[in-house]
Amino acid sequence: MKVVLPGGTGQVGAILDRALTAAGHEVTVLTRHPRRAHDLGWDGVTLGPWAAVIDGCDAVVNLAGRSVSCRYTPENLRAMMDSRVDSARVVGEAIAAAARPPRVWLQMSTATVYAHRFDAAHDEATGVIGGTEPGVPDYWAYSVEIARNWERAQADAPTPATRKVALRSAMVMSPDRGGVFDVLSRLTRLGLGGPVAGGAQYVSWIHDEDFVRAVEFLIARDDLEGPVNLSSPGPLPHRDFMRTLRAAWGVPVGLPATRWMAELGAFALRSDTELLFKSRRVVPGRLRAAGFTFSYPEWESAATSLARRARPARTASRRDPDTRGSHAA
Repeated sequence: MKVVLPGGTGQVGAILDRALTAAGHEVTVLTRHPRRAHDLGWDGVTLGPWAAVIDGCDAVVNLAGRSVSCRYTPENLRAMMDSRVDSARVVGEAIAAAARPPRVWLQMSTATVYAHRFDAAHDEATGVIGGTEPGVPDYWAYSVEIARNWERAQADAPTPATRKVALRSAMVMSPDRGGVFDVLSRLTRLGLGGPVAGGAQYVSWIHDEDFVRAVEFLIARDDLEGPVNLSSPGPLPHRDFMRTLRAAWGVPVGLPATRWMAELGAFALRSDTELLFKSRRVVPGRLRAAGFTFSYPEWESAATSLARRARPARTASRRDPDTRGSHAA
């Protein structure tokens, strides 16, 4: 199978690139900074010679977009919006122009599209789209608008011969350097893995192996299109999420953080508190209804698996200071 990964150099792209290549598929990564034999240059905005690899491929998985691990300044929010909408639009143009368009176009989206909520979980049928919740920062609504426009750019593309799926993904957990699991694990090992702002907010996540398997499942299933939640069926409150992560690393305690402490920490990490404070309680309704079975449905087994895989990499890194893992672009 020929697979094209626009924006495939970040953490999630590296996960898919490794797995699909190991499975024997021919993978081409579209990137602004091509360095490897299977990288191809593009700017994520305009059609160019790169569009030739879309013609005749089997699947496109578009992951392009500015990283959300940043301060949510007006400039960065606009860059998040433009990079996502522009890349989805131009991928659609390339598919529309192809003599042999791909069978399927998986477009990355985000579980952030759903409302900040504690009382019930969001699936694709009954989930509440966010943006109008009372008592939350105004800019959270802009994050939802980014997701809506991202999905709309795919939905509006004139590609009748290509099935389209929007991947409303939760945080993808992998031991790769710089990813969410790596950052949270480092804080945990430093004794800082306690609940944040009380810890009642829900965390939705998906193990990297289940993410890959879900992508392969969606490529193979010709009857699934539209939004699909890529999230484990076991979201849990932040306090329980961090307690389980501490247990996976054998760390008995974690200092809790108040809201203002979390704000200072996010500022120091050049990230934003929406990633910590927003309650994301998302479940995979359509995947489970279609018969997909998760290898890691609960966080305890997932965290144990990820910590086990991360330990050899940490040991190798201590031996060789030049060792580097994959990280989010």
